Amino acid sequence: MRIRQNFTHNKKSLALNLTAFSLALLMPLKSLAFSPFVVQDIRVTGLQSAEPGMVFSYLPVGVGGTFTEEQATETVQRLYATGLFDDVNIHTQNRIVDIQVVERPIITSLIYEGMNAFNDKELNTSLLAVGFGEGRALNPALLDRAKDEIRSQYILKGHYGATIEHTLTPLPGNRVGVSFQVQEGGRARISDINFVGNEAYSSSTLRKQMVQTTPGYMTWLTGSHRFSREGLESDTKNLRDFYLNRGYLDFHISEPQVSISTDRQDIALNFTVDEGEQYTIRKQQLAGDLMGLNDELHDLIVQREGQVFNNSRAQETGRRIESRFGELGYALAEVNVVPITDPETNQVDVTYFVNPGNRIYVRRINIGGNVRTRDEVIRREVRQQESAWYDEARLSTSRDRIDRLGYFNTVDLTQTAVPGTSDQVDINIDVKEKPTGLINLGVGYGSTDKLSFMAGISQDNIFGSGTNLGLQINTGRYNRSGVIHHTDPYFTSSGISRTTSLYYRESRPYNDYVYDMDERTYRIRTYGFGMNFGVPISEYDRVFVGATFEQNRVTLPKEDHLGYVVIPEAYREFVKHYGETSNVFLFNAGWTKDTRDSGLAPTRGYRTSLDAVVGVGDLSYWVTSASGQYYLPLGKNFTLAFNASVDYGRSFNNSKPFPVIKNMYAGGIGSVRGYDGASLGPRDPVSGDFLGGSSRVLANVQLYLPFPGTNQDRTLRWFLFADAGKVNTTGSGTCSTGNDRYGGVVEDPCDWRYSAGVGLSWQSPMGPLEISWANPINSKPGDEKQQFQFQIGTSF
Repeated sequence: MRIRQNFTHNKKSLALNLTAFSLALLMPLKSLAFSPFVVQDIRVTGLQSAEPGMVFSYLPVGVGGTFTEEQATETVQRLYATGLFDDVNIHTQNRIVDIQVVERPIITSLIYEGMNAFNDKELNTSLLAVGFGEGRALNPALLDRAKDEIRSQYILKGHYGATIEHTLTPLPGNRVGVSFQVQEGGRARISDINFVGNEAYSSSTLRKQMVQTTPGYMTWLTGSHRFSREGLESDTKNLRDFYLNRGYLDFHISEPQVSISTDRQDIALNFTVDEGEQYTIRKQQLAGDLMGLNDELHDLIVQREGQVFNNSRAQETGRRIESRFGELGYALAEVNVVPITDPETNQVDVTYFVNPGNRIYVRRINIGGNVRTRDEVIRREVRQQESAWYDEARLSTSRDRIDRLGYFNTVDLTQTAVPGTSDQVDINIDVKEKPTGLINLGVGYGSTDKLSFMAGISQDNIFGSGTNLGLQINTGRYNRSGVIHHTDPYFTSSGISRTTSLYYRESRPYNDYVYDMDERTYRIRTYGFGMNFGVPISEYDRVFVGATFEQNRVTLPKEDHLGYVVIPEAYREFVKHYGETSNVFLFNAGWTKDTRDSGLAPTRGYRTSLDAVVGVGDLSYWVTSASGQYYLPLGKNFTLAFNASVDYGRSFNNSKPFPVIKNMYAGGIGSVRGYDGASLGPRDPVSGDFLGGSSRVLANVQLYLPFPGTNQDRTLRWFLFADAGKVNTTGSGTCSTGNDRYGGVVEDPCDWRYSAGVGLSWQSPMGPLEISWANPINSKPGDEKQQFQFQIGTSF
């Protein structure tokens, strides 16, 4: 029911009542004029929601007390001040005080219609700050303030044309529902950005420092051409930092002037700046309590004398010094940077005032935010001990180790002082869990496998225990597999991990050029069971050892007199030397070092590994591998990543070739994008199949950039990349180029191949996702190219 018209009438009545009440403060009313008397009884009428006891608590007198005219006036004032009543009247008769009230309805619900820029919780919090909200009495003056507050919040977001109306719905029990009708209108566009007073840097240079901008090619997606007050404050700070980082210590920027068009759709921003002069560093010194670390702390200073002063580098020096004291237990150390300018010489003396504070103990480490993951899974990665000296380096290592688990979207470490002490803090580790259990069902199409199906169940943190369990099944036209694996990262309390795996693989050759090869060609079936252990030897280093038993069966079809069966020569040779069935024990050993800051989306650090596999039994061979990844942060939002790997294998018996079923492959996502999957390297001289090789070299560089509008998901990034790789044979093997009839001949198949392109990566709910478009740079005649590629399950 809409009662806006009735509410206007009530508001007028209230105005009359308030006017009368104001007059009561100036002169006694006849209705209140009485002689003092001893109160025999007090009665309250008109209450619907409030309790009588609440009214009695505001009375300056009780039963048995003397009631005066001044107390009657004070009673009216007190009850009006509660904001619960529209009207208050006091009548006295026969020593009885009769208080008659008209109660305001209680707000039981707030509804926002047409609102998209905010959520209800945000606005409810803002309205409570002005005294308006659910459970409060409906105060007309506060209702107007609530509408003004909503309008102000929209203006902060650039909705200058927003209009706010309201509707009141009476409910039983003296309650009311309040509904706000919002017409947001569009956010105002930034039509122009002007600068006045800038001489050292052009207006175009200064505009590049701003997040908000005028409309452009991509602003429809980013929304950066839409005005907001928060964005204006951020841009003002960016401009100030820009000048301070270039030595302009006297820089001043006035309050930006915002000009709004008559239709409230366009905004012009006008900045007035006073650049001042540029200062170079004349002298740098440390002051305060240096605790005898003068030389060590002086080496932490980033800038040098004679350089242009850079405020960001000065603050970085302060953080380094604070971090060093933090490693010694001084958790609350402070470093204040004080530049003293000399305008006559345009030089600045920089002093770093050091206050170590007290040495701090860690009383308790609190874990929060983990709903599924057990506390012990997180605690065993923490290197800071309770009841020990505070150590910032250990805390940083702890945060990185927890993040590398891959179970959490965010990991935050904070500290709080223990009340009543000056030398103790509690460490709070707050995590935000990500889904670690996946049920994957998918259908894919590729030029290699054609139509393929995939199903899998995996749990990286089963029952919150920190152990990983997975079942993966893939079936396609040419490749099928099934894998069960289980990893316990803390098989022993000292951190030795154990991985157990059971797998089955079946593959057939990829060859579209041989007639009807689906059922009449070779098959490779592999069964295996293995166990591997990882032994930590430092915070970042781990040694791996393990063994696997594997059985391989290579089935070749019988040739028919029509010649429709084309058997690859490489697999004929394999069966000739090793037989159709081969049993082999694989012993592996390796080392890895991982200093990356995250297992989901690394931005700094590196990961290197060395591995060796030795096959003993029917197959006698060895393979060594080395790989490395390095992440270099470029500013706050950009990361440059390098990746390289080398694999090399040989047969122990020089009279036998390297087992073709153990060859390495390249091409496609994960190696050299832009080329068909597994297509690089030698091809069979008879069937034209992709054979892979016994040696492989891959290299990659990627520049990760943030995806617009996804600040809450750090794993969603797009990137520019360049790939390089080659696959070759070792020993006496030759690099065969294929067959003219089946698949054609490829030129220099064992030579380098390069590509470059753009891609998108995301840790999606279905698993790691990567999409790429690549341009093969030096493709040769006969190469199988595939520019657009898509994959779920692997990432760089």
